[in-house]
Amino acid sequence: MNLSVKDRTLENSKIICYMPAYNAELLMEKVIRDIPPETMEILNTVLVIDDGSSDGTAALTRKLEKEFPKISLIQHPANRGYGGVQKTAFDWILENSGEVAVMLHSDGQYPPGYLMPMLIPFESGADVVGGSRILFGDMRSGGMSGTRYYGTIWLNALENLIFRRKLTSYHSGYKAYSRKALEKIPYTSYSDTFNFDSEMLVGAIRADLVIEEVPIPTIHGAGFSSLKPVPYGLSVLRTLVRYIFRRI
Repeated sequence: MNLSVKDRTLENSKIICYMPAYNAELLMEKVIRDIPPETMEILNTVLVIDDGSSDGTAALTRKLEKEFPKISLIQHPANRGYGGVQKTAFDWILENSGEVAVMLHSDGQYPPGYLMPMLIPFESGADVVGGSRILFGDMRSGGMSGTRYYGTIWLNALENLIFRRKLTSYHSGYKAYSRKALEKIPYTSYSDTFNFDSEMLVGAIRADLVIEEVPIPTIHGAGFSSLKPVPYGLSVLRTLVRYIFRRI
């Protein structure tokens, strides 16, 4: 398969899969083992960022490194938060000549089998790719509560109105970025919270980058997410206000 990222093929590009990991000892191994062999083959590095875990996340990563030599570990001495982890990942990717960065959560909420579909849009010039559970089907069939479902629909509609876009998902954690995106989006100025992904999309919109979406299934349930819907929703609304007043 000849998949190009501009003038390169994915097979010949430096693709980094980065994994935020916080107390992920019980879930992360299965996620890594579920990465399809053909996808693992084109990845240059699987970068695990242990965000100050108090369990055996780092020890598990070192054990898996012996079996999967593409794994590399970065440890935060203290918890820096979801956004802080991604800043560390992006800094490392830019410093190490990465060309495409794709995020895979260590808790299994986003299936590793969709890594390749997340990468394919870069062949047609995408700068940012987001997984969309709405494009896949009814999110409630994947375990999403009614409160989260209608909150997500409402926020998406409001964001499309304000950003003048037609995206189906602003709040998926399945994201991929080109090097161009990481160079143009001022991610170091963004928050260390779960709102970081929303701020990255704002940055992409401000920079007039090409944003594409890929259908992904909804996987919700116990242990998959520590995100609190109400505080998160309020943080998104604050981001929209900042966007309107051009403070982000």
